Amino acid sequence: MAGEGFLFTCGVLLPVFIVIFNGFHIVQEGHVGIYFRGGALLNDISEPGYHFKLPIVTSYENVQITVQTDKVTNIPCGTAGGVVIYFDHIEVVNRLRKEYVHETIKNYTVNYDKTWIFDKIHHEINQFCSRHTLQEVFIDKFDSLDEQLASSLQEGCNRWAPGIEIIAIRVTKPRIPESLLKNYEKIEASKTQLLIAEQEQRVKQKQAETKRLEQKIDAESLAEINRIEMEKQILAKESLKKMEEIENSIYIERERSKADAHYYKVSKMIEAEQKQLTPEFLKRLAIESFANNTKLYFGESIPKFIMENVDQMMTRPAL
Repeated sequence: MAGEGFLFTCGVLLPVFIVIFNGFHIVQEGHVGIYFRGGALLNDISEPGYHFKLPIVTSYENVQITVQTDKVTNIPCGTAGGVVIYFDHIEVVNRLRKEYVHETIKNYTVNYDKTWIFDKIHHEINQFCSRHTLQEVFIDKFDSLDEQLASSLQEGCNRWAPGIEIIAIRVTKPRIPESLLKNYEKIEASKTQLLIAEQEQRVKQKQAETKRLEQKIDAESLAEINRIEMEKQILAKESLKKMEEIENSIYIERERSKADAHYYKVSKMIEAEQKQLTPEFLKRLAIESFANNTKLYFGESIPKFIMENVDQMMTRPAL
């Protein structure tokens, strides 16, 4: 009986233990846990770690809230000219913000990225191709396609699913028919040759420009040297001129000093002589001069005439 009771207890507790054990679950790092009961989304959101839910009744999903990359592959599209081409894959780097997890999942389920990334990429690629020719899709406008796709996807998300953030889009070159690809390869080869020719021409122009610049620098250097030499000569001439002017000034001053000294000497001599030319001195000088005269004249009126002349000489004003 005891053995049967033990087996009965184990037979009852073991399924209960399994059910309870299945209620434990793990939410991975970089994710949050969301819960469904009877197909309805619950308001509870759990953080990474161990958690417990009601077994069987409640189910859960891990929803990534870190940056992830969705790869959309084999996208067909027809150009405006009717050529069908394929994009092998387009990578969309995106993130679901944590505060919008419940709202986004409630509106678009856990497969929200199918609606707003996978399906939206197909739609935008087909819209782009239908409005442009093969040349524009494959060559002319291909470099702006990633930016255009990112802008279109983010615009739609902002309006209908604001929790989805489009970070970047990487687009590969589309596959085009082999015959057309060969034509484009020829065109690219011609463009490459043209670029090489243009590059060679630019190199030659640069070399010629460098040579002209070197010649210009040499000419400017020579002109600068000549200018400096001329300035040195001018400075030397000006220095010599100033020296001559100084020497001439010194000579003139010296001669002026000599002339002033001579003038002063002569003036003083004249002044001294004028002071000596008194009436008495002149009279004595006349008498001496008369006395030294060797000629004698006799007559009644001669002495009187001589004396009158002497008196007149004595009374004549001095020069």
